[in-house]
Amino acid sequence: MGRYEVIIYWSNEDKAFIAEVPELPGCIADGKTYQQALNNVETIIQEWIETAEELGRPIPEPKGRLVFA
Repeated sequence: MGRYEVIIYWSNEDKAFIAEVPELPGCIADGKTYQQALNNVETIIQEWIETAEELGRPIPEPKGRLVFA
């Protein structure tokens, strides 16, 4: 699985943490804890990529915000 940027935030409306992957449209998961949201979105990323492959859709390359020295 690629190293996609994941944004995690608390949603008062949903009473849950929401994890979004901006580079993969519609790739969103939630969880009762920060860690649960992160774990759930990792599964959703894999499913998103598998579905895109099956449909022959392009899969964005992770931009990667981390810079290593």
